[in-house]
Amino acid sequence: MVDNSKFNLENINSLSKAIAANSIIPYEELPHYDLFLSQVIDFLNDKFDTDNYTNNIVQNYIKSEVMSKPEDSKKRGYTKLHLAQLVLISYMRPILTADEIKKVFRLAFNEINDREDDIISWESSYKIFADMQKESLNNFSANQFFDKVKLQKIIDTLDLKKSDEKRISVFLMVMTLVSQASAIKKLAQKIVDEYEDCEENGD
Repeated sequence: MVDNSKFNLENINSLSKAIAANSIIPYEELPHYDLFLSQVIDFLNDKFDTDNYTNNIVQNYIKSEVMSKPEDSKKRGYTKLHLAQLVLISYMRPILTADEIKKVFRLAFNEINDREDDIISWESSYKIFADMQKESLNNFSANQFFDKVKLQKIIDTLDLKKSDEKRISVFLMVMTLVSQASAIKKLAQKIVDEYEDCEENGD
């Protein structure tokens, strides 16, 4: 018989905090050296075991301008920036279509293959999303979609032009919701796994 006390709100919050401790890959831990496409695929499939990345999937993202082209068409042309893009896409793809992801990225980065027109950096957006992801899991019981005051503080720290603030506000709101949807999906999977383990062990 399953011990239902293991699935009260307190324990679910503990599960969400455990996931948070091992959630998104920190930006600093993404490889600093350039990679072949095959190495990118291996890296993603190792980190996202529920996904099955292939050369075609990544090349289609590049062709449809969801993500940036490899550097100067070199074989070893996939940089930390490309990995950051693909990690963000990995969290977004269960929730948004490729075209929707492209539209969200365009809010912050304009032309995907032109770094000069980026409103914020990929590093900043990645780190903000990582913080959102961890906070979503750590504050699971708070039951709120996003904190407008906190979002405004983030916008203030980015030193944006006034004309860009609305776009980045929309970008950050969408990314907040994506991070929370991703966190809830991970938590649901963890609860199911824990429940199955309890059944098998007779706890």
